[in-house]
Amino acid sequence: MTEIQAPVVSGELREPAGAEFTERKYSIVLAFVTSLFLCWGVAITMGDVLNKHFQHTLNLSKSQSAFIQFAIFGAYFVMGIPAGLFMKKFGYKKGVLLGLSLFALGSFLFVPAANTASFAFFGIALFVLGCGLSTLETVAHPFVASLGDQQTSDQRLNFAQSFNALGAIVGPAIGSYFLLRNNVKGGTDLTSVKDLYLVIGGIIALIAIAFSFVKVPPLIAPTGVLRETAHEEIRPCKKLFQYSHFKWAAVAQFFNVAAQSGTWAFFINYGHEVMKLPEAIAGSYMSIFMAMMLTGRFIGTFLIRVVRPHTLLAIFAFANILMCLIVAQGLGWVSYLALFAINFFFSIMFPTIFSLGLKSLGTHTPQASSFISMGVVGGAVFPLLMGRVADSVGVANSYYLPIICYGVILLFGLKFYKVK
Repeated sequence: MTEIQAPVVSGELREPAGAEFTERKYSIVLAFVTSLFLCWGVAITMGDVLNKHFQHTLNLSKSQSAFIQFAIFGAYFVMGIPAGLFMKKFGYKKGVLLGLSLFALGSFLFVPAANTASFAFFGIALFVLGCGLSTLETVAHPFVASLGDQQTSDQRLNFAQSFNALGAIVGPAIGSYFLLRNNVKGGTDLTSVKDLYLVIGGIIALIAIAFSFVKVPPLIAPTGVLRETAHEEIRPCKKLFQYSHFKWAAVAQFFNVAAQSGTWAFFINYGHEVMKLPEAIAGSYMSIFMAMMLTGRFIGTFLIRVVRPHTLLAIFAFANILMCLIVAQGLGWVSYLALFAINFFFSIMFPTIFSLGLKSLGTHTPQASSFISMGVVGGAVFPLLMGRVADSVGVANSYYLPIICYGVILLFGLKFYKVK
């Protein structure tokens, strides 16, 4: 075996000259794994459409339909550690197949749920589907990081996350077209839900079958050493929670997803209440809002080639602190454009925090990936806090709260990313 370990200087990895994005032997596997980012981007954002659709077809209140998000985010919290343990024992490929299987099973469970018109049954289906998404997210990030030189892992993760942003645009568009365009007040027909998720389950099952025939070449360990299998032991010198950069990454990811979910949850409210736009127009701007994140991820993938990942993360976090301050002032289109800019600067945060948190963890990587993925639970908590502030002092003032989150991310990018 040959080592490609970069020298460590003052706690930072120095990037070797000419480090490639990936190698030709990894191309097919990288394409498959990148497609997973698109798939769960579609699935998560389609939950927002289901929320609105179920209010009509199942006669639910807003608080009742919000259980959709709790079912999905709750699954992330419950499945994070088991997914990591499964990945550590059986490797990345089988971890992906487990995630796809649960994803497909959850989608197929929408059929009996629709037949019985039971929201509780839909909750079970969403939870199973969420377990699949959690497994895929836990496995896919370290998998992508291992598909090439470790000094370009940040670039690969940001590239793959670009397709997650694309999924975040496609998901609401698909859901709105098939579920919302024929909504009739008082209507109870769930056929469109059943048919849509039957197709989704079939597509995911086909991806799983195709991926089962793909041969995964020897991967690059997080230490920069080639290894024969995804879970071959390369033992680190300390216990997982003795690595401060990992602990800070887990904390930063919690606040990162918290800020993201709160910003997304009240985007339409801001357009309607502060900008005085009709709800339909405010909602239509959501696709442009998501396109800003997609643009940011592609630009960020390029910038990381010339700017250190932790430095770019700190710059983007500071920029979002400024954007939140502008948004909170309610200055008309100036503030509204700043709200769009938040999603641009948010773009690189999730994959970059993930990549920095996994550096030099060796056999701890699967478990570390589990804990960092569990940070998604921040998305179930923060919108409630922003909602309380919005109800009491207005939706514009609620955007002061994400400043706390970006402050934590800024500290991580400036100081606490270092591998010690």
